[in-house]
Amino acid sequence: MRTILVYRARAMPVQPLSETPVGRKVRLVAIHGGRELTRRLLSLGLSIGTEVEVLHHRGRAVVVGNAGNRVALGAGMADKVQAEALD
Repeated sequence: MRTILVYRARAMPVQPLSETPVGRKVRLVAIHGGRELTRRLLSLGLSIGTEVEVLHHRGRAVVVGNAGNRVALGAGMADKVQAEALD
């Protein structure tokens, strides 16, 4: 497994998307997974630095919105994507 991190200019608390409250706007800062997960997220329009809003939770699965699009991530994927709050 590989972890991809991006430089963060300020120290903000980071948490998995699966633990982010509904309505919170966040920036994706890390992906704790391999090449396949990274490619899958990229194909869904999600990459390091992308800003999204958490729209819905179903258990640990999550629905995020970005630029008018909605993307559903299962619990496994949502646990591996780290985000920092923008609020």
